[in-house]
Amino acid sequence: MSRHALTSTPWDTAAFGMPTYELPDASAESLRLAAQTPGHHTVRVAPLASKQLLHEHGFYYCDTLIEPCCAAGKLEALAHPEATISKNAGWEALYAICHGAFSHGRFHRDFNLDRARADLRYDNWLKQLHEQHSVYGLLWRNELAGFIGHSGNRLVLHAVAEAYRGKGLAKYWWSAVCAELFGAGCEEVSSSISAANLAALNLYASLGFDFRNPVDVYHRLVK
Repeated sequence: MSRHALTSTPWDTAAFGMPTYELPDASAESLRLAAQTPGHHTVRVAPLASKQLLHEHGFYYCDTLIEPCCAAGKLEALAHPEATISKNAGWEALYAICHGAFSHGRFHRDFNLDRARADLRYDNWLKQLHEQHSVYGLLWRNELAGFIGHSGNRLVLHAVAEAYRGKGLAKYWWSAVCAELFGAGCEEVSSSISAANLAALNLYASLGFDFRNPVDVYHRLVK
């Protein structure tokens, strides 16, 4: 296989109803191959890298992602007796919180994509995580207030219901989930967030997370 071969992303294809791909790099060869391949394309590049070739090949900026990370022992653990977590939350209640919650996502910010299908992408992802028993329900006074989905030691999908946002509660739930993962033997907990999501960035910073690996994400739709 050529090192410039595109990688298909079937989970995105299922949501958007078209072929979707990730490029291995932003080389001229990879960008030319994408231009010849109908579908939606994603490429990730270093923030300080030249974007000239990307623009010449029709790619447009969508987001900058950063990786919060925290080693065991560095977590600023916080607890509240009424903020608890559980892996027994039902799908319908989780779906009600998930649907439409990801306005910071790069797919919602892509003007070439339908927002309803972008919502479907995150709904499908949460359902897959739920079926794998990899979703923590976030409970406030025993009422479901949000969720955190994880893949191993990575927090990959999370949201808090609108009624519970801005109340300073998230730090207790995130702290509890991280503590549980550390207790299960993880040496580090990490995630990926949009640099535009200041609420998430401030949350992770308050818990003792550091930040690394910034990456700019560019898209192109080839018809």
